[in-house]
Amino acid sequence: MSHVVVKLGGHALDSLSPRSAVLVDLAQDIEKLRASGTDVVVVHGGGPQIAELLGLVGIESKFHEGLRITDAKTMGYVAMALGHVNQQVVAALNSAGLTSTGLNGADGTLMTATSLGMPWDRAGGAPKVRSEVLTALWNAGITPVVSPVAVDDRGELINCNADTAAGAIAGAIGATILVLLSDIDQLRSDPEDASTALSSVTSSQVKELIASGAAREGMRPKMTAALDALSGGASKILMANGTRPHALSEALSGSIPTTEVLK
Repeated sequence: MSHVVVKLGGHALDSLSPRSAVLVDLAQDIEKLRASGTDVVVVHGGGPQIAELLGLVGIESKFHEGLRITDAKTMGYVAMALGHVNQQVVAALNSAGLTSTGLNGADGTLMTATSLGMPWDRAGGAPKVRSEVLTALWNAGITPVVSPVAVDDRGELINCNADTAAGAIAGAIGATILVLLSDIDQLRSDPEDASTALSSVTSSQVKELIASGAAREGMRPKMTAALDALSGGASKILMANGTRPHALSEALSGSIPTTEVLK
């Protein structure tokens, strides 16, 4: 049995409606994978929704090295926003015919993590994953949809970057493929120059891009997650534009631009 991890984020999550073309297409693509004997887990982000909620309650969004600075008060709102995204994504996938259920790291202690310390506070690094929680759902014919909220050893909530969580899950289950769906087609060696798009990149090149600052802001944790997934046991990493029609199946077939991260 093969396993695929799909991380959905960026503008691909702009619409959480049951009629969202992105979510309807994703449901159909996952159903085809399941019919072929492939288990799928979806991990979602929710940066825009978190920022919107924090703005409504008067909390400024702050980041350091691409990760959200999360104090205890902010953590509560982060969990609230991500919980809302999770429910909406699950509702849309189910409405489109895919049997799915939502969960976060606290459910079945799926993901445990530790705080990165200051300045990030309640933001955490790569979580440890109890893969048997996912296996139980797959065995029941259910596709897990995971919100990137983990717990620490005291049961306190930890805010994990969604790319980081997806990479950790991919490594833990030995995923055949981790597909990172955002709102850009490919990784660029120069973020400002579309002509520098890369169809493939090695782990050493990724490390160089991170060190040079070319992989910055939101791209930095995405590329770090790719490295973590490969080192953890995932076989292949693809990055693609999740706003394209049937982005998952098209990325897997090579029909749209992608960046493959190689060992």
